[in-house]
Amino acid sequence: MEFSLNDSQRALRDTVRQFVAREVIPKAGEWDETERFPAETVAEVGRMGLLGMVVPEEYGGLGLDYVSVTAILEELARGDGSLALTVESHNSLCSGHINIAGNHEQKRRWLPDLATGQKLGAWCLTEPGSGSDASGLRTRAVRDGGHWVLNGTKMFITQGSVAATYLVLANTDASRKQRGITAFVVERGTPGLSAGRHIRKMGMKSTDTAEVVLEDVRVPDENRIGDVNNGFIDTLKVLPRGRVAIAGLAVGLARGALEEALKYAQERAQFGRAIAQFQAIQFMLADMAVETDAARLLTQRAAWLHDTEQPFSKEACMAKLYSGSAAVRASLAAIQIHGGYGYTRDFPVERYLRDAKLCEIGEGTNEVQRLVIARHLLGER
Repeated sequence: MEFSLNDSQRALRDTVRQFVAREVIPKAGEWDETERFPAETVAEVGRMGLLGMVVPEEYGGLGLDYVSVTAILEELARGDGSLALTVESHNSLCSGHINIAGNHEQKRRWLPDLATGQKLGAWCLTEPGSGSDASGLRTRAVRDGGHWVLNGTKMFITQGSVAATYLVLANTDASRKQRGITAFVVERGTPGLSAGRHIRKMGMKSTDTAEVVLEDVRVPDENRIGDVNNGFIDTLKVLPRGRVAIAGLAVGLARGALEEALKYAQERAQFGRAIAQFQAIQFMLADMAVETDAARLLTQRAAWLHDTEQPFSKEACMAKLYSGSAAVRASLAAIQIHGGYGYTRDFPVERYLRDAKLCEIGEGTNEVQRLVIARHLLGER
């Protein structure tokens, strides 16, 4: 059993770590405060190839294994959860869905620009009235000759107003509920496609999150990704990969909280000595370290199972469930160690907490993860 990255994985991780220290950590607080999407930094990430991590080399991507993907997302989230979420959603959801379900011509058409960051991608499943319950999806796609006409509204879409390539899930047979959903690519500039209101959030503030509105949007059948009525089945292949990636992001937030707490505890003096010398602080730091390592190991196991083409859906849910909650607990502990200063915006630990909470909700709530895990366990029995 191997519990470390190989040489190439370490080299890639270290390159990203240096980039984050130089270009992300000094700016992340300002991005959060102003809720500004850092387009220039996202473009630089694209030039590094990180927007094409999951895209095969033949379509212009890096074609990385998921152990590498999670290691990179950990480094990005250590600096800024919002930037990591932008990279994660672009890779795992939009590009990931096209890569999993698209044909060769579709991959050749859309993946190269997505892989280089020439275009950003958005994945549009959630709606105002449906999140975990995909059977409640109301966006409709009606066939009209060689075209489809889409109508509906999507909610909480990452890259919702800055994307150029939208992967839209729409209902093509309402009587079949989840088994009547089809996926389509809608390109920016298509008549009837527009961004609705910008969503103001508790955390991940510098991600672009918006409504996406489709009003008589007409797309050719060649923009359909996968078979008719098979979009949700393909989504069930997309989501486990996204959960592994989100778990890596959560590990980065937990590690960031731990590292900030360690630094502060060794610098802050009370009663004539650094607070790191007090047992109460040491116990909190120890628990944070144990949970961060446990989260990383769960994440790496799920990623390794994916990379070795073994079943990994249950393990992906386990990794996301544990890592997301570990990041929240680590951030709370870091705030406690910082005391009153932790409750201010002068230190990044309060931002880690706000960002970490999304990891317990996005791409499947903790409750949904538990349901999926339990179903796997009962099925195994």
